[in-house]
Amino acid sequence: MKKFLALALALCLLLPGCAPASGDAQSGQAGQSSAAQSQPDPQPLPDPEPEPEPVVARLMVAGDVMSHMPLIKDAYVAQTGEYDYSHMLQFAAQQLEGADYAVANLETTLAGGPNYSGYPAFNSPDALAYDAKEAGFDLLSTANNHSRDKGLDGIYRTLDVLDEAGLAHVGTYRSQEERDANHGIYVADVGGISVAFLSYTYGLNGFRLDSDKMYAVNLFNLDYYTTLENPNYELLQSDLAAARALDTDLIAVMIHWGIEYQNAPNSHQTSLAEFLVGQGADLVLGGHPHVLQPYETITAQGWDGQEREGFVCYSLGNFISNQYDPAPATMTTAILELELTKDPATGETALTRVGYVPYYMIHRDSAPAGERRYLLNIHEAMEEYEAGESTLVDASAYGKLQKALEHCHNILGAEGDLAA
Repeated sequence: MKKFLALALALCLLLPGCAPASGDAQSGQAGQSSAAQSQPDPQPLPDPEPEPEPVVARLMVAGDVMSHMPLIKDAYVAQTGEYDYSHMLQFAAQQLEGADYAVANLETTLAGGPNYSGYPAFNSPDALAYDAKEAGFDLLSTANNHSRDKGLDGIYRTLDVLDEAGLAHVGTYRSQEERDANHGIYVADVGGISVAFLSYTYGLNGFRLDSDKMYAVNLFNLDYYTTLENPNYELLQSDLAAARALDTDLIAVMIHWGIEYQNAPNSHQTSLAEFLVGQGADLVLGGHPHVLQPYETITAQGWDGQEREGFVCYSLGNFISNQYDPAPATMTTAILELELTKDPATGETALTRVGYVPYYMIHRDSAPAGERRYLLNIHEAMEEYEAGESTLVDASAYGKLQKALEHCHNILGAEGDLAA
């Protein structure tokens, strides 16, 4: 019997479910539970890196900055014997304040006083440069048909004054070494987008440069003092190749061309624009006609055989001047706004929006000095008159503003008017 009981007990211990609930078994289960509880909690995954935002910048472009004698006289402050253009520029300055970078063409020299002059040989007070800088401009093109109005010394001094005023410049140079640096190209940071600026003029109003002084002004015509018909393609090709080698985001060519007082480009401009775009220019910004000419996007076969696009503005007319004939064309202008966008993924930069704000240069000959010439924002000036709040616009001037706005819309297109 004892052997049977011992055998039964042994079998019970071996069979599942027959083992006694001993302290050792409970201790084992507790040990397993404690081990499970001691496992670390899973760590949350880190947040994904945010996608980099596109770089968006605003480049603003104005027309020809001129200073005929009536403007010089209106800028003169008798109490101090100094000059001040700020009242003429104050309304444009409100727009330029929003620019990441702003450019224009300086169509005068700063050769030093007191013998200032207007047309045909321009020489303006240094205050023009300082007030242009204060108004919001960052770079001025200095290559135009009036660059040599006061000789080589006038070219050199103009650049010295611009340097002192803190304005970048492109198109004229003080030495061959200065011209050779980057082929005369100025690279600007436009709100985080790099832009290589070049500048050229068709001629110098019949003046010639000595063969050893050709560095002084960028001339795109070989026959720049005679027929003005033969572009120097070799020079342009070489300079634009150098610009491409700088590997900037965009290339902009500021160019003095076209026929005065014509509101449409001629075949010389359109063929040259196509060549410039084909050689790498993304933006072609024209001046000289003293009146508005349209803007457009064109296609051209590139230097590498690939088709490429470029934006061309043929002329923005006069920015500030005393011209009034033909009216309202020579008194009507615009500040162009170009939105530039750089894709962080591809590194490609594109022109993503184009618009403009129209302006009108009002002449108030009966007003006191210092209150005669203003560059008016057309929409704002008309709204102030309509509200009975204008001190600058009367009924006659209001009619001129209406005609100027219509003219601007006819040339540039009403759809691009940012203030409408």
